[in-house]
This record gives sequence, structure tokens and C-alpha cells, in this order.
Amino acid sequence: MATNPPPMPAAGDAFESRRSPGCWLLRGAAAPLVAFTTRLGGVSEGPYASLNLGLSTADDPGRVAVNRARLAGHLGLDEIATVRQVHGAGLHVVRAGGPAGAGDVLATTRPDLALAVATADCLGVAVWDAERTALAVAHAGWRGVLAGALEAALGWLARERPGRPLRAAIGPALRVCCFEVGPEVAERFPPLYLRPGARRPHLDLAGVARGRLRAAGVADAAIAEAGVCTCCTPELFYSHRRDGGVTGRHWTVARLLPAP
Repeated sequence: MATNPPPMPAAGDAFESRRSPGCWLLRGAAAPLVAFTTRLGGVSEGPYASLNLGLSTADDPGRVAVNRARLAGHLGLDEIATVRQVHGAGLHVVRAGGPAGAGDVLATTRPDLALAVATADCLGVAVWDAERTALAVAHAGWRGVLAGALEAALGWLARERPGRPLRAAIGPALRVCCFEVGPEVAERFPPLYLRPGARRPHLDLAGVARGRLRAAGVADAAIAEAGVCTCCTPELFYSHRRDGGVTGRHWTVARLLPAP
């Protein structure tokens, strides 16, 4: 007799799990739509199985298009803005869907426009004002964090909505357990965010991001964090490091209007 699949593991109380297509969705009636996708519920195959959303991979573009359409239909996304990521801090303020050019941060005040960045170990971070009138989404690996991707997003919000409290959500990423770095990387981060490893130090990049959000005035209680390592969770997530670079991409996707 057929049985229902077990519920998808959740990323703490701040997020609701959805299985097909898979995503972790920020909870709260006053929250914007913020979703961190998993690899579940798509049509891609092989190392890209199954909900690969990245056109920068060697996956069949037609399958990626189907995956994106599935996610958009599930979350009620009419228009989605994307960016050609370069591991920097370039910001695009957008008013329409589609590719916005090279950069790593998207921002908008349009309520029904979704913003998406792709990740496969890097952090995806969404930030918005408490009144839900301005939104930015950042792709932030260690290079992007050092380049100021988070400060670009937060600075735009501060200029656009001065004095308003801010909220943030940090997605699944390579966590300190697996983020081994060389000395040339370690020396660029405060020792507070480094842990000893068997061979080389490990970097707590999510901790760095949280620290930078706090430094910009985001209250700790206003930061939701998925807190899951992509490398340690192959059944749910792609990982560029674990999979030797041949892998799919998740989306961090956000919109000011709440989730359906």
C-alpha cells in the first residue's frame, strides 16, 4: 500500500517546509515572501537532480526552465528579477523581471516583483524594512561578504527608508563545520569567526553575516537564520564544495507581498 512521504525537515520554527517544489518559506503574517529552495521537486537529472534553478550550470536549460516555472507557480511569482553573479557587491535597483546585468545584489520597492539570487554553498540573504515597502536580496560568498555585498543591500535600504527598523533572513550555506579555508582567506576575517580544524581553520561565514547585519542596526531578534549546512545535507541541498563544482543551484527568492 502506498504511503505518503515523510515531511521535509524544517529549518527551525522561523520557516515552513514545502516539499514539491522544495523550499523553506519564512513564517509570519507580516513577513514578505522569503523562500530558500532545496533540491527537491524538479525535473533535472544526474548531478543536477532535481530542482536545479541555475542556468550557469551544464544542466539542460529546458529542464531548468521547467524547474523555475514550477517554483514560480507554487509561490505565485509573476515576475522574477535575476542577476549575473560575479562575487562582488554590485547592486541593481529593479522595477521589472528578467536579467538585471552583472552584480550580486538586487533591490526593489515594487511589491509584486520577486528578486532571486542563486547559491550552492554561498549565503543568500534577504533584508527588508519592517513596514515591508523596500527589499534587497544579496548573494554573499566569502568574496562577496568582503567586497561589501551586505553593506550594499543595507545601505540602499537605509537611504530608501531612513530610520525604519530592518529585518533579515539568512539561508542554508556552507557552515563552519565544512568551511575549511587557507591562511590567505582566514587572515581577512576577524579571529572571532574562525575555528581550529584538523589541517586548516574553518570559517563561520554565517556568523560574519549576522555580525555585519547587527553592526548596521538589525536587531538580533529580527534575523531569521536557516542554520543548515549545504555540504552536510546532500539529500536536500547542492554543494559546490562537496560535489566538486558539478552541481545545481538553489534560489534565495523574495518578494514584498506575502506568500500565498
